[in-house]
Amino acid sequence: MAMMFGFFVGLILVGLAASAKFDELFQPSWANDHFIHEGELLKLKLDNYSGAGFGSKSKYMFGKVTIQLKLVEGDSAGTVTAVYMSSEGPNHNEFDFEFLGNTSGEPYSVQTNVYVNGLGNREQRLNLWFDPTKDFHNYSLFWNQRQVVFLVDETPIRVHTNLEHKGIPFPKDQAMGVYSSIWNADDWATQGGRVKTDWSHAPFIATFKDFEINACECSVPMEAVNNAKKCTSSEDKKYWWDEPTLSELNLHQSHQLMWVRANHMVYDYCFDSTRFTVTPAECVHHHH
Repeated sequence: MAMMFGFFVGLILVGLAASAKFDELFQPSWANDHFIHEGELLKLKLDNYSGAGFGSKSKYMFGKVTIQLKLVEGDSAGTVTAVYMSSEGPNHNEFDFEFLGNTSGEPYSVQTNVYVNGLGNREQRLNLWFDPTKDFHNYSLFWNQRQVVFLVDETPIRVHTNLEHKGIPFPKDQAMGVYSSIWNADDWATQGGRVKTDWSHAPFIATFKDFEINACECSVPMEAVNNAKKCTSSEDKKYWWDEPTLSELNLHQSHQLMWVRANHMVYDYCFDSTRFTVTPAECVHHHH
């Protein structure tokens, strides 16, 4: 998949931003004093005073964002580390990775969510098939007009497909920033809030290494329709994310996603009849 997603980059580079240096792409959003810079590494610290977060300097439409991350080691119960994309305003769109800490020895789980026009409640949760505290792993969001794909080390773990032809809204007209943060969420994060944060193990540290944004950079402010037009292929400009091969998963990726869902998924809102007496519309039509 890495080859596939990167294949057109060398051929067609229009309005793209890509870099590996934190300062070129991002700036702290809050708690500057909880940022630790060690060479190429950036560490975000959570203690009983504060967490920390950062955001991109620019907004983007369509493309791919990858952040290399090593999660909090040891007893991380009650903590949440998030990587997400979001637009602004009450009717915002958002794509979330939320990594939910756990007691030592228990699997780290990742919760994903998709907000469209301000509405979320589309949680999926899975246990990772590796220990994400021991090494760096790539967490990516790929977004075009046909689908949003959540990827872990290039393995798709979730696909949100454009079903506008079924009358279901799809996030394709709001430019989005890229964000990450660490905070205390012991009211819900670990075993439904039953396990609280043990502050004797603080500080809790999430470590970031590489940042890559290969996407269409948007001028702010700009009308949404202009952003969408600017970031969509036309006769005189071609964007790699609009290639027909990227309009859906290929066969290998589909098999990978089926493997993840069969072996590692522990919660899917589509099957939660307690929360949703009527199955959410996109769940009825989604293939995955």
